[in-house]
Amino acid sequence: MIIGILATLAYPSLEAYLQRSKQTEAKVSLSAIFNAQKIYFATNQTYADTLSKLDVQLESGGSARYDITLTGNSTSFTATAKGNLDDDAVLDTWTIDQSKNLQNTVNDISSE
Repeated sequence: MIIGILATLAYPSLEAYLQRSKQTEAKVSLSAIFNAQKIYFATNQTYADTLSKLDVQLESGGSARYDITLTGNSTSFTATAKGNLDDDAVLDTWTIDQSKNLQNTVNDISSE
């Protein structure tokens, strides 16, 4: 009975921990895009406006939790990762820009 009570108390914090660990995919992918964009800019004097122009490998298919989009021009870029971590209507959203400002603009974990 005591173990059941302790498990019940620990579950909410464990669930939040597991969801935060899922956010690592967005952070790693966006950091890889940032690095690829800096290399692309050094070669082309502009930022890529599509992911296909970058030499970067990202999670794809069924294993990817996030969909990633990219906008770019000669002076700036923004990469955005959106994913649903807990099957609700809110999408966890992360962005990174040319200044390496990585932000969690919509937190799917705290919006429950």
